[in-house]
Amino acid sequence: MRWIALESAEQIKNIQQNPGYTIIFKHSTRCSISMMAKRKFELDWDELPEDISLYFLDLIRYRELSNQIASDFHVHHESPQLLLIKDGECILDQSHSGISVEEAMSVL
Repeated sequence: MRWIALESAEQIKNIQQNPGYTIIFKHSTRCSISMMAKRKFELDWDELPEDISLYFLDLIRYRELSNQIASDFHVHHESPQLLLIKDGECILDQSHSGISVEEAMSVL
């Protein structure tokens, strides 16, 4: 699996229009907790379906996109944060040590 860098509002619009599942991982490059959550997620991400898109947002660099995600998907901003999107709607919102592939898989 590979991350897709989330760097534009156009990508968010595409995620909202995408049929099926998408994951957005919001990551603070300055936070050790965020680094650990990202690493833990990456260790297990091979369990995810191959056709799921994995977007990675550097929220320090793209804070305005992080705010747009919170608004568009009706979630409270967290860091780190994982959102599971289905057919344009957020169906799972995880943050900090609660981020896990196992729970995402239970919702898929």
